[in-house]
Amino acid sequence: MSRAIDFYETLLDQPVTVRDPVYSVFDIGGFRLGLFAYKTQKEMHTYGSNCLPSIEFESLAQLNQKLSGKKMVFPLQKIGPMWVSECEDSEGNHIELTAPWNEEVKL
Repeated sequence: MSRAIDFYETLLDQPVTVRDPVYSVFDIGGFRLGLFAYKTQKEMHTYGSNCLPSIEFESLAQLNQKLSGKKMVFPLQKIGPMWVSECEDSEGNHIELTAPWNEEVKL
């Protein structure tokens, strides 16, 4: 749990709201993002096959900073009106990170 909290505190630029060995919580402007340590509860875990969590950042510069040092699973590219990439979090979960596309910005 500590490793996951460290990862998301850095990604979200804010401290965890509730730190718990089983279920920790980030309050992000009224939205709660929970980290659940399913193994401690001896629960089965199933990975999805279609959709994944997506976090949008304000700019390509901020997105690039957040991607720095992360394990990439989908390279940064323009899709529709967005810059889109996927990385792996500290626990092996894939998350999508995006930013609005600006025609004047070039990679």
